[in-house]
Amino acid sequence: MSEYTAEVLWQRGDQDFLANTYSRRHSLRFDGGAEWAGSSSPHVVPLPFSDASAVDPEEAFVASLSSCHMLWFLTMAVKRKFCVDRYFDAATGVMEKNAEGKMAMTVVTLRPEVTFSGENLPTREQIEHMHHRAHEECFIANSVKTEVRCEPRLLGANH
Repeated sequence: MSEYTAEVLWQRGDQDFLANTYSRRHSLRFDGGAEWAGSSSPHVVPLPFSDASAVDPEEAFVASLSSCHMLWFLTMAVKRKFCVDRYFDAATGVMEKNAEGKMAMTVVTLRPEVTFSGENLPTREQIEHMHHRAHEECFIANSVKTEVRCEPRLLGANH
């Protein structure tokens, strides 16, 4: 078993909390020392009470799924001796009412584009298989009720 930690810190300061005019900006700190500015999404709490430049939970959720998938894909590629030069994913998530009538991230769509080099280039079928296996192995995708889709964006002849 492994345990992962994150620290979330919000402080009121001199803001008028009871008037509901406080900033939702906060700090997200991780065990390796990384720190991000966090906030509610401006789609949920209007500006100026949200900070559009900060990471909101919905964005972090999408990024977590995308990052986990990528790390598994890279593992699949290296095991097959395919040299990955670049991996880019423009992932999106949709928040809407779910079947129980609650607001939820109902669909996350990954759109990875992977560039390979070298003499051993994967076929389209091998790329799709590696994405399928990465999705099956992703700890985060295996942890959520959200439907997680993977729609790889295959590049030209070199992949």
